[in-house]
Amino acid sequence: MANATDLALAHHLADLADGIARRYFTAAGLTVHTKNDGSPVTDADWEIEHSLRSEIRRRRPHDAFIGEEYGERGKARRRWIIDGIDGTASFVAGEPEWSTLIALEDHGTITLGMVSAPALGSRWWAAPGAGAWTGPSPSRSPAHSRRLTITPGGHGHDAVLGIWPPPHRLSEPHRAIAAKLAGHTARTRPALDWSAAETSTPPPRKPSTGSGTCHGGLLVATGQLDAFLLLGAGPWDIAALIPIVQEAGGAFSDLAGQQRTDTGAALFAKPAIHHELLAVIISST
Repeated sequence: MANATDLALAHHLADLADGIARRYFTAAGLTVHTKNDGSPVTDADWEIEHSLRSEIRRRRPHDAFIGEEYGERGKARRRWIIDGIDGTASFVAGEPEWSTLIALEDHGTITLGMVSAPALGSRWWAAPGAGAWTGPSPSRSPAHSRRLTITPGGHGHDAVLGIWPPPHRLSEPHRAIAAKLAGHTARTRPALDWSAAETSTPPPRKPSTGSGTCHGGLLVATGQLDAFLLLGAGPWDIAALIPIVQEAGGAFSDLAGQQRTDTGAALFAKPAIHHELLAVIISST
């Protein structure tokens, strides 16, 4: 399990990532590369992941590590899961809603999650049994943290559901699931025809854009969405959000109802709505 020392290390790693990201974010002429899947990556993504990997190796030499850009290093009971910059497109566009995602896994269970968004001056973190919190970096303002609490209850037919990515980037089975859930809920963000395979014009914005958070899972933890469906994701996109949503009072699973980060999908929601939407997913597959 994560402990106070692990949480302190996660904040330290987030501080390191914040410093690197700020340097690139405010610099002119940021170089953008294109990965094999067509998504953007920058030198900031690479440097953050390399720096955090090196710091974890120095401070926790027996822990394993996996990151979006450089893959996995080592096999161990404990594993750090890192996304150097989540929301690289926003980062490149000069928009503030991007973040570094940091998680710690112990025997297959995520025991610590942290999301740091320096351009917003915000951070979110949680560990099982310790609550979910938001505030500035404790090193900058240690006395201004606020506990997150999700209002329970609700029904799927009244729910606001965030879904990402947009339909044209989804596989046909995932697009069918998104369309099924969109038809079951009151409205979706973004408001799209989730059964359509065509590219929309203009390109849709993520559910988090303009909301003051960086990730759809955080919108659930902060009460701005009732549910969020993330499809085609890696463990680095999901892991850090799990304890934050759960400690705030929400629920998480993959599309089969399992507590896994390696199946490419995540459903975050208020507990009653999560149960309802998961039943819709399972009945349609």
